[in-house]
Amino acid sequence: MDNATRLYCLKTMGIEVWTPRDAQNVEAVDKIDALMPDVDKLVEIKTEQDTWQALTNEIKTCQACDLCQTRQQAVVGSGNLNAEVLWVTEAPTLGDEQQNQAFADDRAALFDEMLRAMSLSREAVFMTHIVKCRPPDDRDPKKAELAACGDFLTRQIALIQPKLIISVGRVATQQLLQSKETLTNLRGTVHHIDAIPMVAIYHPAYLLRKLSAKSMAWDDMQLALTFLK
Repeated sequence: MDNATRLYCLKTMGIEVWTPRDAQNVEAVDKIDALMPDVDKLVEIKTEQDTWQALTNEIKTCQACDLCQTRQQAVVGSGNLNAEVLWVTEAPTLGDEQQNQAFADDRAALFDEMLRAMSLSREAVFMTHIVKCRPPDDRDPKKAELAACGDFLTRQIALIQPKLIISVGRVATQQLLQSKETLTNLRGTVHHIDAIPMVAIYHPAYLLRKLSAKSMAWDDMQLALTFLK
C-alpha cells in the first residue's frame, strides 16, 4: 500500500495523521483531498431516505401501465401516516377516485361501522389500494397493473411501519400473499408481510351482498385486535 492510499484510508476512518510537509507528503494529501468528494457522495446516497412527498409525486405521475390513460387521478391513500393499522384493498372505485380515498362509495357506511367496532377511525388508520388507478368499469386489475403498482405499496409499508396489515377482499389478499387460494381459505389465520402480521377479511361490498358472512368478518376483526391490545 502506497503512502497516499494509507493516508486516505486513515482519513476516511476519522483518524488524524501528522505528516511532515515535504514534497512527497504534500502530493499524497492532495490525492486524498481529490478523492474525498466522491466519498461524500457515496455517504449521501446511502443516507438518502424515501419520503411521502417523493412517493406521492411518483404515484400521481406514474405511466407504468395503461390505467394512466383512463384514470381521473391516482389514489395514493388517506389517513394517518403513522398509523398502527394499514388497511389495503383492491383498486379504486369511481367513488374512491372522485373523493381520493378508499371506501368512499356506497360501502363507506359499513366500513366506518367496522372501524368503530374495532375502536378505530379513518383518522387513526391508513387506507390504500393494491392498484392506485381505477380500472375501467371497476373490473379486477390485470397482472401488469398489479406488477406496476407493487413497489408503491412496498414503499408505503416501509414509510408507515404499521403494527398490523388488514387486507380487504380477495384481490388484495391474493396479491399481498402471492397466492391463488380463495379468500375463504386465506382468512381466519395470521399471515406475515415482512414480519408484519396480516389478517384477511371480506370486503364490505361482499358483506352487503352476503349478510351471513358478517359473523366471519367479525371473527377476523377480533383476530386483528389481538395484535393491537
